[in-house]
Amino acid sequence: MPSHAKSSLEAGLVALKQGNYQTAIAQLEPIASSQSNATASLQAQVGLVMAYARIGEASKAIAISQNLIESNNPQVQEWATRALEHLTKRKKPDQESKNVETGFVAFENSTPDSPAVTPPVTPTLEEKPKDQVIETKSDDTPAMVPLGRLKATVATPPPPATPLSGFMGSVTRTQAKLFGVIYWRQAQRARAWQPLRKPKLIPLRLLTAGTFIALFWVMREMLKLAMGFINQTLVKLPYLEPLQLLYRDPTQLLLIVLVILIGVSPWLLDLLLTNLYGQREFSKDVLNAHSREAVRVLQRCCQQRHWPLPKLRILPMAGPIILTYGSLPRNARIVVSQGLLEQLADDEIATIYATQLGHVAHWDFAVMSLLLLVTLPTYKLYQQVSQWGNKISGIWRWPLTILASLVYGIWCLLTGTALWLSRLRLYYSDRVAAEITGNPNALIRALLKIAIGIAADIQKQEHTSWQLESLNLLTPVSHQQSLSLGTIASNLSFESFLKWDTANPYRRWFTINNSHPLMGDRIERLCQIARHWHLDTELHFVSEPSKVKRQSFLLQIAPWLGIPLGVLFAALVWLTWQLAFALKFLNLKWIYEDWSFITGCLLIGFSIGTVMRINSFFPDIKPATVQTDDCLPNLLADPSALPIDSISVRIVGKLLGRQGTSNSLAQDLILQSSAGLVKLHHISWLGQSVNHQDLIGRQIIVTGWFRRGATPWIDIQTLETQSGKTIHSPHPIWSTFLAVAAQAWGAYVFLTG
Repeated sequence: MPSHAKSSLEAGLVALKQGNYQTAIAQLEPIASSQSNATASLQAQVGLVMAYARIGEASKAIAISQNLIESNNPQVQEWATRALEHLTKRKKPDQESKNVETGFVAFENSTPDSPAVTPPVTPTLEEKPKDQVIETKSDDTPAMVPLGRLKATVATPPPPATPLSGFMGSVTRTQAKLFGVIYWRQAQRARAWQPLRKPKLIPLRLLTAGTFIALFWVMREMLKLAMGFINQTLVKLPYLEPLQLLYRDPTQLLLIVLVILIGVSPWLLDLLLTNLYGQREFSKDVLNAHSREAVRVLQRCCQQRHWPLPKLRILPMAGPIILTYGSLPRNARIVVSQGLLEQLADDEIATIYATQLGHVAHWDFAVMSLLLLVTLPTYKLYQQVSQWGNKISGIWRWPLTILASLVYGIWCLLTGTALWLSRLRLYYSDRVAAEITGNPNALIRALLKIAIGIAADIQKQEHTSWQLESLNLLTPVSHQQSLSLGTIASNLSFESFLKWDTANPYRRWFTINNSHPLMGDRIERLCQIARHWHLDTELHFVSEPSKVKRQSFLLQIAPWLGIPLGVLFAALVWLTWQLAFALKFLNLKWIYEDWSFITGCLLIGFSIGTVMRINSFFPDIKPATVQTDDCLPNLLADPSALPIDSISVRIVGKLLGRQGTSNSLAQDLILQSSAGLVKLHHISWLGQSVNHQDLIGRQIIVTGWFRRGATPWIDIQTLETQSGKTIHSPHPIWSTFLAVAAQAWGAYVFLTG
């Protein structure tokens, strides 16, 4: 297909999804009448049927459907037959037909076949043991209804399908793949549901307080280090004296400053987001045009809790994100991106807004606002220094490169204090959103569509945008977990990809450095809520125990397992020395009274564990056993895989990432292959004539070790261009160097005390 025809088809399908039906018709009509590509013509005709049906021109939709019935493709015939049946028989459009496009979303990817969807089970009156349930009124406003009254009430059936939603709902996964779309089951919401059991908030409360303490401690130590460095520099310089102010303890002053910053964070963040990212006010009426239910959810929940309506803001960015900041419920702000409003349906937008109300209700948003207030200027400094470095060439560029990397490391250290809270709070907010809306299935679709939208934004920009990375900690879906998840749907079902998140027994060990919980784990919890309310689920996970060898996991964590073993070794050494001294056999009191020898034992234990793992972690890559990009979906679908499995791969694709100084640490390096996006890990090797930044945007061949973890990635061995240029990434060498350095340092500390 010519590139202009492909772009017109994609533009038409996107316009159809967004509800711009006249634009969709204008884009799709020339392709539908073209004979150059039969598949594209069929896709365009299907889109025209949907567009004409939506604007009320049923006769044109019927004519195209009759033409599709004559197609030689049996799947097209089946689809057109059902479409024609609904178009001719159903005359009254349903008021809720706005949600229909999510049943047949235009996108490049699709999912393979899956079992047919079973209709949702309607809860019977005997299945409601509690005293109260929530019943949805005609305006979607939940109300508490006594059980006695409910017994005389007939459960509300799903609304009748519209001419469009009727035949869209009957499309199978095979047909969806044929038409180049993602299949959604469109599992129903609850019409009457029981309130969930109140969760235990003590862990969240303790973790929120712990995050504040961790942030305070890290900032204090960094401040002490900076103050000491400045005074030491002034002492060594001639004619200058150290500043006595910098010798004082900054603990009290820093604590007061952080408390004040929490109080004024809403207004300071308003200023920062407006100046840095173009944030502007977002009226309730505009939100109502995108999602009426979202406005009703906000109004209802705020009235019940006696809160003022949160101030609404919008960011002009295509990546679908949403975040909440503030210090109190009365000054909370909910910020949404333009991309999220365009890519989600009415009910899905409502559930996402409901998650933000959960953050406000649980008060974790106050500490996260403080963290954002501290990290945004730090990240902006990293961005600015990187831009300065890109404008300078030669030897003068190195100082700015080092400074940008240092500032980025500080930003990572500050954000690292809130990783645990960032993961835990999302479980609570998901639960709140499901209970407020009675629609866990819409939240499942929303989370998956956000991942798809973020991955699409990264592919379009060919790097991770500044906004996505700097705001990542407060967003509902991480940009890193979106890479493979958001692009795998054309080769693998969501259930198969997320099976690792639900079945691998050691999965949570690999989220320690992740900012967001496992997507499969979150969705499985939402599915449990849906089953509790007797609903069919948007995704169907099969309960299969994953077989993972315990020895493999122990080898995986061998370096970290060596640390407690080092402590045990230090205790044995100390007891041996005590016994020898008591027996007057050996006097090493000068050593064992200095407890620094424990540090030496820890380093030695870490070194031994690293050496034990190197051979398994970086096995020889043999051409006979190397896997190509067509095997990547199978690798991602293996629920028993661990990073230690070290599968040798050789994948062709396009190298994405930020260019220049901002990517000197290879922190944003992504491979775009035919199977989707994959994160790359690279270690720069001094002295190479070609830098990894020089290959960004070019077609390359990646050879390395694929690792399946919470975020799938590839440890690079080589990057090769079509012209023959090669970049080596010495992962095994650096691991060996680290082990030797830790061993030498540990031995020195152990022997000298």
